[in-house]
Amino acid sequence: MLMASETSERQELAKLCSCRDWSKAIRILNSLLSESCAIQDICNRAFCYSKLELHKHVVKDCDKALQLDPTLLQAYILKECRALSALGKNEDALLVWEQGYGYAVHQSADLKLFLELEELLKQNRKVVGENHAMESPESSISVSEPALHVDEKLNSAHKNHSKLNDDSELCSELSDTSENRSEAFDTSNGHDELRDTVNGNKKLNSESNGAYASNGHDELRDTVNGNKKLNTESNGTYTSDGHDELRDTVNGNKKLNSESNGTYDTFDKSSDESELCGELSDTSEQSSKSSVIRSKPSDISEVLWKSSNKYDIHSESGYEANRNKKFCVTRISKTKSISVDFRLSRGIAQVNEGNYSTAISIFDQLLKEEPTYPEALVGRGTAYAFQRELVSAIADFTKAIESNSSACEAWKRRGQARAALGESVEAIADLTKALEFEPNSADILHERGIVNFKFKDFNAAVEDLSACVQLDKENKSAYTYLGLALSSIGEYRKAEEAHMNSIELDQNFLEGWAHLTQFYQDLAKATKALECIERVLEIDVGFAKAYHLRGLLRHGMGEHKKAIMDLSIGLGIENSNIECLYLRASCYHAIGEYGEAIKDYDKALKLELDSMEKFVLQCLAFYQKELALYAASKINSEFSSFDIDNDINPLFKEYWCKRCHPQHVSENVFRQPSLKRSRPRKLDFSVTKQKTALLQAADSIGRKIQYNCPGFLLNRRQHRMAGLAAIEIAQKVSKAWRSLQVERNRNTSKHGKKARRKEKINTPSQNRGGACCSTSSSSETSNSYTITEDRSSCRSMMSWHDLYSLAVKWRQISEPCDPVVWVNKLSEEFNSGFGSHTPLILGQAKVVRYFPNYQRALDVAKIVIKEKKYVHNRADDIMDLSEDGKIQEIMHAESCSDLYRIVGEDFWLATWCNSTAFEGKQLEGTRITLLKMGEHGFDFAIRTPCTPSRWEDFDREMAVAWEALCNAYSGEAYGSTNFDMLEKVREAILRMTYYWYNFMPLSRGTAVVGFVVLLGLFLAANMKFIGSIPKDLQVDWEAILNFDPNSFMDSVKSWLYPSLKVTTTWKEYPDVASTFSTTGSVVAALSSYDD
Repeated sequence: MLMASETSERQELAKLCSCRDWSKAIRILNSLLSESCAIQDICNRAFCYSKLELHKHVVKDCDKALQLDPTLLQAYILKECRALSALGKNEDALLVWEQGYGYAVHQSADLKLFLELEELLKQNRKVVGENHAMESPESSISVSEPALHVDEKLNSAHKNHSKLNDDSELCSELSDTSENRSEAFDTSNGHDELRDTVNGNKKLNSESNGAYASNGHDELRDTVNGNKKLNTESNGTYTSDGHDELRDTVNGNKKLNSESNGTYDTFDKSSDESELCGELSDTSEQSSKSSVIRSKPSDISEVLWKSSNKYDIHSESGYEANRNKKFCVTRISKTKSISVDFRLSRGIAQVNEGNYSTAISIFDQLLKEEPTYPEALVGRGTAYAFQRELVSAIADFTKAIESNSSACEAWKRRGQARAALGESVEAIADLTKALEFEPNSADILHERGIVNFKFKDFNAAVEDLSACVQLDKENKSAYTYLGLALSSIGEYRKAEEAHMNSIELDQNFLEGWAHLTQFYQDLAKATKALECIERVLEIDVGFAKAYHLRGLLRHGMGEHKKAIMDLSIGLGIENSNIECLYLRASCYHAIGEYGEAIKDYDKALKLELDSMEKFVLQCLAFYQKELALYAASKINSEFSSFDIDNDINPLFKEYWCKRCHPQHVSENVFRQPSLKRSRPRKLDFSVTKQKTALLQAADSIGRKIQYNCPGFLLNRRQHRMAGLAAIEIAQKVSKAWRSLQVERNRNTSKHGKKARRKEKINTPSQNRGGACCSTSSSSETSNSYTITEDRSSCRSMMSWHDLYSLAVKWRQISEPCDPVVWVNKLSEEFNSGFGSHTPLILGQAKVVRYFPNYQRALDVAKIVIKEKKYVHNRADDIMDLSEDGKIQEIMHAESCSDLYRIVGEDFWLATWCNSTAFEGKQLEGTRITLLKMGEHGFDFAIRTPCTPSRWEDFDREMAVAWEALCNAYSGEAYGSTNFDMLEKVREAILRMTYYWYNFMPLSRGTAVVGFVVLLGLFLAANMKFIGSIPKDLQVDWEAILNFDPNSFMDSVKSWLYPSLKVTTTWKEYPDVASTFSTTGSVVAALSSYDD
């Protein structure tokens, strides 16, 4: 029965070949090969593929045949004549021909094939010698086609096949999606037949987030139709970055402006030949987005980097490069009737040309005749996907799968569509199913790797993309995505290597250079990042995103005026780019050009947006506009009157910090008055000797705040801010200490006279006794009075809050788009515990700035659990861990995963700080939290809620620490330049700094404010820090991860004390408050270095 069935199939195969119905012939061969893997059937299928010019499948089948029989001359001829040479890989073809010729010389089994191979070898040597970069597969080599051997009876029939006419029409490149081991669209690897085509004289700026796109070396390529200029960043449409045939196609007269969706969206990669590449819609950020509201707000650079730094990058120059590429198509004689294959090819041709409606009509006709025709279903589904009708596309792919469950291409394309809809689990499942049919498909591995990356499964992405580049070492797109994935999991050396591999494959690979820029900026390697951007602009000077990238980088370096120049060029190319508008507005805002800032904020508010990340920027634009109006109103007033914390409504600040929708604020909060109709004048910075001296000193001092750690860019504007703030603090604290010293001297003199007078009046008789009691009582009273008065004088003079507020105000004015405010000045959130959120791990991503503290944070968490034997769950309920040996297991935990497995659910624990003010008391330190994110990820972070009770505890602790410092500098230490005599002063400064860092009373900026105050206090005590913070050390984390101030001081003294120089030269600096008296003069001073 089985033999009869096979005979019937082979008879059908003969008929199909005679009719040249190659697609259906492939179906029969798939069926035969599923029963037995005959070498001849593999060669037959390769032949059918060659007739459809699906050359990559030809190569794959020939490779299979040669693995079974390395001497099979027919496979050598098929592979190289019909495949590698057609793909333009003439040198590869030559190598394989020589290998086959070597076998033929020794066996001479088939003389006809031997002579044919010899002729091919001679001709190809000549071609390779003349041109190593031969592109067109339509070479002048004329060879006879190897025969298709169905069986011996069929040989003669196929020897007489006529050659296809050069003037024939475009034939289908679709093979059968019902194949067991092949795809409906050729998606393996190599340079394929239907190329990206640009019709007309237009230029494309494209960023499609999820537009049904694929990024590989495919048969059906990106096609741009019409005479229009498109600036496209489409969101939520069907994308894929693999080596696919149906490419991103832009058609119509629409201009789309939108952005990639997702906090970690990245530059999309194009393939060797692609011009328009899409990106998968990234909607997997549910948990991280929810945490943003309650976490420490990011600075403007972080917000913009998340919104648009890792966006799709698309080359415009690529279009011009490919404009003159020839099509390599299958030809059908005009004398032949139109077959199903030909109608199918017409549909695919229409898709290639961007005529999706026409293509759908053609496929509709085919499907009326044969409703389950898999190729037509996949073709129509693809056309729907290009039109962003993803639900219809998925329905067609599903029908194709139902028609033939082994239709690999349908599984793959449905996975792409589902990814574009944000259905990450389903998308991965479909692509995994496709890999069951093509387990060694570099294309599908590439595809799944990118989808894994988009949905933050970075470890899986690394695995897939690493396997992909092993199979396809020339896949530059896979290399650059591999670099991004490796960077996300902290493998920076390997990531750089992968990025370099991508651009070594193509020195003009725009996306590769752009991703390398991103990589270097993430690591704060500004010089290298700028070099990469220069290279991007050499490739395409009109590439708008390059100017945005450089503007973003320069903003992060504090070079706001240069950033404005770049962003203006970018907006000249894409005038409705909200990232550029918002960033330029923030730069104008920072340098005091408030009129221009408000114009840009208004433009940003009027844009129609299509993603949450852009909407967040729009919300922020509302708040920033109000703050710009406030700053403008203070421009000619004393800088001391600039007081965001007390002047701005608490509800407004709360919503600003949380990035909430501003509707409630706009309805219930007083709005700042508009600027006067007269154009606000630009700030003039008049140079004087005093100002120059002060700024030079400030720049030198301010550089000391710089962390030498990955992720911390050197920011000259912030350095100047820190230096001026430190000098002003030193000057004001010095005055306060001098007043305190005078007051104490006066009190000492006064109490001395009183004591002598009392002693004279109350001197007891030597015979009466009791003098010790009287003297003792008097002495105790005197001491008590002195301490009380000292405390009263210190507090009335300057509080710790006044001290730190000086630095806070400078931090606020230096980067006005960072929400730096005192948490107790917010409204409801202060009562519910608003505070900072600093992640070390987010999902599977290792946060570049803070992950170096991961191991210590994990160890501290284990110590706290061991000590307390409990943690708190999400509902703040206590979870007892003292039983079942859990504590011992926890002490052996080596990762977040281990710790979470033992505890069993999301939890948090609180560290402690030993109090100095109140012996035996422990203050609540930071909270270390561990939350599950997705299947394999975690949010491992420190969160510091500032509740009223906690605030009260730290307020008392800071007050006592500040009083102790004032006392330490009084008496003999006052004005001293003896380093040893200042020991207690140094310890008091470090002790107060320790409590400040653990307190974290600001919405953000606690770290820099703390170190600025430390520098100012040392100056006030005649000690100048002339060294630098050691490499890879973050001072605030040293405090946070120590339970006791003495431990913190010991860890800091080793590098800090040797770099302290006793000096009084700082007293010669001009007074900061009078030199830069107005808010306008302060803003001008911070911005002047960039002139």
